[in-house]
Amino acid sequence: MKKIQPESIEKILENVNEVFRDEPRVAEVFERCYTNTLDTTVKRADDGSTYVITGDIPAMWLRDSVAQIRPYLIPAREDPEIADLIAGLIRRQFFYINIDPYANAFNEGPNGNCWEKDETDMGPWIWERKYEIDSLCYPVQLAYLFWKNTGRTDQFDQEFIKGAERILEVFETEMDHEGKSPYRFIRRNSFYTDTLSRDGMGALVKPGVGLIWSGFRPSDDACTYGYLIPSNMFAVVILEYLHEIAGIVPGMEAVGEKALAMASTVRRGIEEYGVTKVEGIGTVYAYEADGYGQFNLMDDANVPSLLSMGYLGYRPSSPEREAQTRELILSERNPYYYSGSCAAGIGSPHTPVRYIWHISMAIEGLTADTMEEKYEIIQRMISTDGGKGLMHEGFHVDHPENYTREWFSWANAMFCELVLQYCGYEVLK
Repeated sequence: MKKIQPESIEKILENVNEVFRDEPRVAEVFERCYTNTLDTTVKRADDGSTYVITGDIPAMWLRDSVAQIRPYLIPAREDPEIADLIAGLIRRQFFYINIDPYANAFNEGPNGNCWEKDETDMGPWIWERKYEIDSLCYPVQLAYLFWKNTGRTDQFDQEFIKGAERILEVFETEMDHEGKSPYRFIRRNSFYTDTLSRDGMGALVKPGVGLIWSGFRPSDDACTYGYLIPSNMFAVVILEYLHEIAGIVPGMEAVGEKALAMASTVRRGIEEYGVTKVEGIGTVYAYEADGYGQFNLMDDANVPSLLSMGYLGYRPSSPEREAQTRELILSERNPYYYSGSCAAGIGSPHTPVRYIWHISMAIEGLTADTMEEKYEIIQRMISTDGGKGLMHEGFHVDHPENYTREWFSWANAMFCELVLQYCGYEVLK
């Protein structure tokens, strides 16, 4: 029997059904994906906070949990229960950040569960302690978007202010990783992408260039060069958010001023040290840089990515630079762009060769200029679901029935956000 959804969700499902009345398959897959997160991954705690597992792994990633919940900001405008659920997630995220701002994934309680027994400063709450810039950006993004979409400001409590201060401290420290950072991470007997070089210090970078060092990418793979440009772009966006938030929250004045100054510094670093020229295309943003003149020209399916800079709200120095970067990464000059008989798009070194991701397909659609492009990508996504009615992590471009991760809530959410945008819904920024 079909589960009854909240009225706010049912209204959205009806509107999507109307837009795709001649294509019931789209509306069917959307409904499965849209209801999946609330039905299967969300748990309300006795203290009113919200715990969100990523899907097939029983832990909460700071990044994934925001992306999973983001499409529900739309019904939260008129549904207090969904709004309370999102507010509870924000509280849980900043509780975790204040335990350890270097960790990327956490347990529901202090039970000591973890992915591996890594050589780093672990604790009983921590599932994994891979330092990734985006893990600190996503919770600020959600708190800000929650304000813009619901008008609520109760999420900006003392725990939030303390967390914002810790985020700024980490970013400031990691702008001089070589000289100041206490962070180390070693995973023994693993793939090289799952551990950091130089006895756990990670990729060498030039200090003082205005960029923030990251140990790992949003794929949880180690960075080749330590200045991950898409994540620095995301940092600029959320630092500017913190400045705006500080304008309405008493006691955040110093945080706001520091965040704005840091945003300006990181932006200058991106535009000076995160760009290079590519023959036949022009000046583009690199995926990674080291500040010494070495660049990694690629893009990854995970967000933040270069493809997602507009989606995240980063304003490049020129539209031409963004367009030229898009031309590069949506071509075979990007080593993780694959084209096959069933689809084309961006994959990841995290998954096998010729596997592309539904997440990157959704981002391509969300940042496309025309409704026709968005529609075509929606059609390609539902035709590559492996017959499951849900999205996956990666799938083979010639054989979509071969895919990774049966249950991956982040991919479902990204598909939903694209369909919602096509139907006229937007998350207010």
